Amino acid sequence: MPGRQRQVAEVDDRPRFRLGLVVGKFSPLHHGHEYLIEHARQQCRQVLLLSWSVPELAGCYARRRQRWLRQRFPGLLSVVLDERRLERLCRQRGQAPRRLPANTASDQEQQAFTAWLCADLLGLALDAVFSSEAYGAPLAARLAAHTGKAVTAVEVDRQRRRYPISASAIRADPTLAPHWLAPEVRADLVCRVAVLGGESSGKTTLAAALAQRLGCSWVPEYGRELWEQRGGRLDMADLQQIARVQQQREDTLAADGGRWLVCDTTALTTLGYAGWLFAASTSGLRRRAAQRRYAHLLLCAPDFVFVQDGTRQDAGFRARQHAWYVQELTRRRLPWTLLEGPLAQRLARACSVLGA
Repeated sequence: MPGRQRQVAEVDDRPRFRLGLVVGKFSPLHHGHEYLIEHARQQCRQVLLLSWSVPELAGCYARRRQRWLRQRFPGLLSVVLDERRLERLCRQRGQAPRRLPANTASDQEQQAFTAWLCADLLGLALDAVFSSEAYGAPLAARLAAHTGKAVTAVEVDRQRRRYPISASAIRADPTLAPHWLAPEVRADLVCRVAVLGGESSGKTTLAAALAQRLGCSWVPEYGRELWEQRGGRLDMADLQQIARVQQQREDTLAADGGRWLVCDTTALTTLGYAGWLFAASTSGLRRRAAQRRYAHLLLCAPDFVFVQDGTRQDAGFRARQHAWYVQELTRRRLPWTLLEGPLAQRLARACSVLGA
């Protein structure tokens, strides 16, 4: 009866639920969250991942959490809300505007909001709630009362034996990140410190020394490397490659985790050279310079004696570069710190700003 045996196996393999719910702040998304979500995925045809946080927690704003969920679970429904997105959804669905409940709101308020959000705003009929905490059963009951449809509460690793970690513990101690976070999440939470400056302003020397002082990795300037490979001749295509590879190398090192990552230059520098060398720019360079954010920007003053190493222009060009950095950082409303004096003084000032 091989055909019958295959039929029984197919029935047994069917998901237990049609649509399951996992709700959390995911601030940050850690392996315990992922274990819970994977458990839900195995038992459901589809899973809704729902998240909001009022206030948002440091380094874990809504757009970033949405990206984490899409990267880690691309086949699942993920809805990460902030006030702006909730307002937009209400307007699109013809619903009266509501506000997200604060993190300090009562369990009853959180449950009522979740029921309204899932059933009335999103129009979804849930079959199960998956959780690793006590809120699962009351939330399932509230959803059932709101819709008149049975909702099952499924508890997963309530004692946290499989993954004994919490998001609050990771936020309190960033050194835990390499052990409990996926590479995509780790990369976003590393505190990136960018060092800027004109030619012969001590930028690279400071970047290396600061990384040593902080006990972290640093990302050398790829542009210098490519310049040497090209025999001192670069074109606009090379500059676009420089910006792309520089950010790729940043992301690779950031994925290793740790608290800090020192970056010797940014795409803003590459955009500057496009203007200085070719009186031009590209949409790609402008986009990279605008979108990449750093926790700290350190600008080296041109107060070192200018050293001509055969690759640089002159002290006048260095002064123009510095003035451009000041103008651009100010125009873009980016907070930055000017570092002056000898290396020891610059290091002390940088560490003070970083709180290191």
